[in-house]
Amino acid sequence: MKVEKLDHYGRGIIKIDGKIGFIKNALINEDIEIKIIKENKKYFEGESIEISNKNIDRIDPICCYYNNCGGCHLMHMNNNLQKDFKTNKINNIMNKFLDSNIKINDVVKVNNLNYRNKVVLHVKNNKLGFYKDKSNDLIEINECLLLNDKLNEIISILKDYIKEETNINKITIKLGNITNEIMLIIEGSVNNYYKLLEISDVLVINNEVITDKKYINSYIGNKKYVVSKNSFFQVNYDIATKIYDKVRNYIGKLNSKNVLDLYCGAGTIGIYISDLVDSVLGIEVVSDAISDAEINKKINDVNNINFLLGKVENLTDKISNKFDTIILDPPRSGLDKKVIETLLKIKPENIIYVSCDPLTLARDLKILEDKYNIIEVTPYDMFCNTYHIECVTRLEKK
Repeated sequence: MKVEKLDHYGRGIIKIDGKIGFIKNALINEDIEIKIIKENKKYFEGESIEISNKNIDRIDPICCYYNNCGGCHLMHMNNNLQKDFKTNKINNIMNKFLDSNIKINDVVKVNNLNYRNKVVLHVKNNKLGFYKDKSNDLIEINECLLLNDKLNEIISILKDYIKEETNINKITIKLGNITNEIMLIIEGSVNNYYKLLEISDVLVINNEVITDKKYINSYIGNKKYVVSKNSFFQVNYDIATKIYDKVRNYIGKLNSKNVLDLYCGAGTIGIYISDLVDSVLGIEVVSDAISDAEINKKINDVNNINFLLGKVENLTDKISNKFDTIILDPPRSGLDKKVIETLLKIKPENIIYVSCDPLTLARDLKILEDKYNIIEVTPYDMFCNTYHIECVTRLEKK
């Protein structure tokens, strides 16, 4: 079969007798022999087992686990093709959902490998690795090419450690940007944790912090933040810094005064732009994140930012028209209906929307474009070699 185009997950699209098929590891215009691995009434999924007339931008994946792991989706594409794929993805989604012509900037890329500062590993039968795509079958690994080298060093030590510890189920490793501090989060039964103390600055076992130190320190740009066991922190230092700089640049050019930072997490963006404005109010539902935000406020000597704990949609009464600019950084599911209704009611002059899912972004922009001009969308390749893409969008009241 000939591959017609790619879907938003990087799979090749073909048709057999009018039924659409999604084929892993296939590129446009390639002739492929396929094996069907899943089928229902509307579509089927498959994998390519032989490829002729290969796309000139196809490369051999440098990861030996690529075909089984499922963590990466695009490693058979060279850098230019990955960038083109993500550019086309954003354009297609925006053109499909939105009425207006949107300015979409080039995808911002930095590092294709060794960019992740966090990894979640599973343990089975004294083996350490990732689950195979769409299964609980473990793929044992020696290293992951997406991880910072420091994390791969820790993995090599842990591989020996779990041969002695037979009841560990999962291990999460977090790395502090710039500081290189390590947090280990262990789930399962541990007999000898002293060896883990030798390789970690913070050790958490079954949600209990064993060390005196409760968090590691990490940087974005010149701002220092704490990272605790349950808090979210951006996994790609270089791209996160570029995104925060973009938001900061907008705030400066717009001459924003009173900023509302919704889904603020540990206050990272609000603190990053705080010196440019009169006041910032952050709202976040995760209590540990708010605790971290209060610490971050102190260590960065910021006095004009405050935080509220709770669901954004339940605190809409706290959102008033005194805010001239609102920063949105919601989870993958996008904005709650009540939040959008409140935004359209108070109509701040400017909205800066940071999104990790272009589909829910486009859905929300479709509603907001009734009252707002969508000035531009800038995509960021936060998760290189995967189909994920981050975007920063600026909206201006009509």
